[in-house]
Amino acid sequence: MDIYHTIVRPLVTEKGTHQSQQSYGATKTRPARGGAYAFEVHPDARKPQIREAIEKIYNVKVASVRTAVRSGKRRRYRFTYGQTRSWKKAIVVLKPDYHIDLF
Repeated sequence: MDIYHTIVRPLVTEKGTHQSQQSYGATKTRPARGGAYAFEVHPDARKPQIREAIEKIYNVKVASVRTAVRSGKRRRYRFTYGQTRSWKKAIVVLKPDYHIDLF
């Protein structure tokens, strides 16, 4: 899968903007980390593919990747019921010296 098909779009929300500005210093039990950024990704994309795509597209170093599959919601249209599409969300945490200017 091409890296430009792996990342569908960045998710720019209030929560995502807040998380992107949070960074933490190192403690005895936890290494330092930069901000966390949310992206909509291809449903078949795996964590190593997401990491590689973010590092190449935005020229940053990724510390960790968390994913979640958001199931579609049931919607009514006139007299029938349907369902919106399911999609996959990835939270990408960067290393402390990096940030993405998009957010």
